[in-house]
Amino acid sequence: MHIDWKGVMPAVTTKFTREDTLDLTMFEVNIKAQMNAGVHGIILGGTLGEASTLSTKEKEILSRETLRIVNRTIPVIMNIAEQTTQGAIKAAVNAKKNGVNGLMLLPPMRYKADRRETITYFKKVANATDLPVMIYNNPIDYGIEVTIDMLEELVTSCPNIKAVKESTRDISNITRLKSKFGKKLSILSGVDTLALESLVLGADGWVAGLVCAFPQETVAIYNLIKKGNIEKALEIYRWFLPLLELDISTKLVQNIKLAEVATGIGTPYVREPRLQLIGEERAQVLQIIEKGIKSRPCLDSLAVILEL
Repeated sequence: MHIDWKGVMPAVTTKFTREDTLDLTMFEVNIKAQMNAGVHGIILGGTLGEASTLSTKEKEILSRETLRIVNRTIPVIMNIAEQTTQGAIKAAVNAKKNGVNGLMLLPPMRYKADRRETITYFKKVANATDLPVMIYNNPIDYGIEVTIDMLEELVTSCPNIKAVKESTRDISNITRLKSKFGKKLSILSGVDTLALESLVLGADGWVAGLVCAFPQETVAIYNLIKKGNIEKALEIYRWFLPLLELDISTKLVQNIKLAEVATGIGTPYVREPRLQLIGEERAQVLQIIEKGIKSRPCLDSLAVILEL
């Protein structure tokens, strides 16, 4: 399947049962909610997907289940986040074998690679597959910045590198990337609290987190901006911002899973070493979620506007 790297692409959570097994029933409920809202792709195995805790077999199951559910209507993308080059190559090969349509690729985990090492890593993994690749640039959380010059070398050397998930938190980087690459490289915002600003500045899409619990509102913001109705998009975004801030936290997985439970499309269970929130911390997150749900905007009147 061809991937048009644009639109809203949820980095979905992995649903677990109380017994710490995959909850494929609730996983399907959530994926269908995303599809019904009109998302443009599904990303598996990211930070929100608790990828570092998943076995190779579990990633295979999730890939095949997602492909079955979406039934070729939207692309399925697997995140690759490994410590070694060979491990990343193997993960990419397995992802292709499992039938996914593309890859999101992080720099090496744990080791802070320099420029030459990072470029070599990306090239070797990208050249090991014919799947299209989106580079994930998140120096804040992962300690390695993929600069524009590095991206230029990668795009020149690896024709299957098609997009970048921009998570530097430097909003002006959207303009730099657009000025440098034009249509050669798609740009997707990777920070929920900067998504509207990024889309207004020309980002092609949004790799979203709170979309896991609020898919309709997320897609509505994207569609409204692309139609030029920034005023209405801002109205929804201002309501959404306190919820979106749950994504920029070390406990983002726990936070977003609580939001999914509140909207009826998820489970609260996380895999250790993560633990569910308790006490005052849990109460504060639930308060934000409950306030958001109580004031949730009505999107029914936007039905015509939101159809692209």
